[in-house]
Amino acid sequence: MPRPVHFEIHAGDPERAVAFYTAVFGWKFERWGDVPYWMITTGEGAGIDGGLIPRQGPAPEASAPIHGFVNTIDVADLDEALGEVNRAGGTLALPKNPVPGVGWLAYCKDTEGNVFGMLEADENAPAPE
Repeated sequence: MPRPVHFEIHAGDPERAVAFYTAVFGWKFERWGDVPYWMITTGEGAGIDGGLIPRQGPAPEASAPIHGFVNTIDVADLDEALGEVNRAGGTLALPKNPVPGVGWLAYCKDTEGNVFGMLEADENAPAPE
């Protein structure tokens, strides 16, 4: 079965986006040659790595529907991660909600207007009320 093997973040201000993801998740960014592209290492073990590229057009409007995939990042403590997002200049797009038997999920926007998810595993997460 085919699986995702790479992701890309499109950014109006690549350096600002690098600072955001470094502050929130501790990801490592390395400029790739002379082109405006950064390779992203998200950590050791299972998961995928990606890249960051300058956006080729305007940023998404705040009220625009999501286009494409939403990448969800595994975090140990969702409340702590949401605080890091806020401190790094990101915003909440979908509040923390339980996913029954799976964990707690929230969507955020980075400094470039891109939506991403964060999930704290918790098999005891209840059904929404």
